[in-house]
Amino acid sequence: MHERGAPHLIDPSKLLASAERLYGDKMNYLWGEILPVPEANVRVLSGGEKVLGMKVAYTPGHASHHVCYFHEESGTAFCGDVAACRIPPSRLVVPPTPPPDIDVEAWEESLDAIAGWEPERLALTHFGAVEDDVPGHLEKVRAKLREEAALARRMRKEEYDADNEARIRRELAEEGIEGGTVDELLQAVPTAYQWSGLDRYWRKKAEREAP
Repeated sequence: MHERGAPHLIDPSKLLASAERLYGDKMNYLWGEILPVPEANVRVLSGGEKVLGMKVAYTPGHASHHVCYFHEESGTAFCGDVAACRIPPSRLVVPPTPPPDIDVEAWEESLDAIAGWEPERLALTHFGAVEDDVPGHLEKVRAKLREEAALARRMRKEEYDADNEARIRRELAEEGIEGGTVDELLQAVPTAYQWSGLDRYWRKKAEREAP
């Protein structure tokens, strides 16, 4: 675990209190029971290490504590949420952008880091492996992230939320995808939280660039 996140694995109380403010009574539905990890089981990382035959890269953008792993022998990059969500059999790519750590520029640099490994496959948290066109998938993530950030910048939350879910449902329908796959994607990337992370990104960016 990255050094920023390791203390929250050992004692998740602050993390849970923060998440409960965002997710409310949906916490258990989304994540299930969250328990502390014994400190002796936690190996603290900063990026650049090699662990169990895997290269480690610090890959912020989705979260400030995010790391990715590259298993050289199999050519597999374990990407977490940096490589976004895709629910097979759909090919729709949706970057998850909840607060508080969304940083579009850092996210794009993290995509560059993964691409630099030249992986044969990407292991996505939500869900499964991408093997058919790894460079194309990463570029889809980059394009979609920029698109969603631009939409969130010019839309109010209520407008963005409704439009985002409608677009996801429409794009899945155009692929002939319906039913459980739609529900799984909307659970993996709850549209109610997407705008808030991007809005915070724009506000923080404006503060940094203010004279």
